[in-house]
Amino acid sequence: MSTILVFVIIAAIMIFVIIYRNASGENLYKYVAENTTFIYDKFAPYTYKSIREKVKDLGQDYTIHQYIMQAVGFAIGAAVISYLYFYSLIISIIYAVAAVSVIPYLNYLRCKRLYSEFIFEQIQVYTSNTIMEFATTQSFVKSLEGVYNSGVLEDPVKTDVKVMIDMAYENGTIDQSLSFMSTKYDFYMVKNMHQLFLQITNEGAKDTAESLENMSQDIDNLVENVYRDRLDRAAFHKKFLQFGIILYFMCMLLQFMLGAEKYENLLELWYVKLLIHIILIVNSYFLLKGEKYYNENVGAE
Repeated sequence: MSTILVFVIIAAIMIFVIIYRNASGENLYKYVAENTTFIYDKFAPYTYKSIREKVKDLGQDYTIHQYIMQAVGFAIGAAVISYLYFYSLIISIIYAVAAVSVIPYLNYLRCKRLYSEFIFEQIQVYTSNTIMEFATTQSFVKSLEGVYNSGVLEDPVKTDVKVMIDMAYENGTIDQSLSFMSTKYDFYMVKNMHQLFLQITNEGAKDTAESLENMSQDIDNLVENVYRDRLDRAAFHKKFLQFGIILYFMCMLLQFMLGAEKYENLLELWYVKLLIHIILIVNSYFLLKGEKYYNENVGAE
């Protein structure tokens, strides 16, 4: 049994090395990328396409090399672990394919997290700079124009600020502009800032310096808390993955307690095999749920 396992691992590594060395530069990667992109463009939802495009623009998307390395790592890991459970080459191949098929979902979660972090940072820039501009111009629309022309914003927030400016001039009021932005970016600091500006505009408040300063401090405190939470989540995520991977190797403890020969005899019982499948699937689901939790709502308040 161990000889077959070693052969499978060596064969997988050899295949990967041969493909890597004989790829003639980027030919293989280009072929894989083009076909993957075709499938992705055909079936991925529009929102995910725009998110992933932005992640690419930010230079944070994986390269084709990294995707292939990830796929090889997942396949080999799943094959080895499942072989240690079932001593079956066919079952190992099935689990390897299943592990690789999860990669697009993980990439989807990762892109959502990176995009969420980017949007939060842009909203922080938008609110902070608008408050600073207003302290000089005493006009909300002029403040928006100053922030827009300063070049500190990136799309999609930059385009939405331009929409706000156009709406304000078209309608003669800032009400619709504020409603548009608050609805699209449902952040505490956005709604509070807009409410403050709406109050100042409608009531004609003269002494706004203190209110603006308090609002600016609130934003700074909020941002500090969000970034601290992000670091805590990253540390927890690392420990979570380590714990989840360790759980996969519980079969080694079971085999040590029972003995390899007795364990193989138990595998001949269908309900034992079914139970082991359930253990593997539940642990995998546990890891995926953890990944979902880690990658979603990051940067939100």
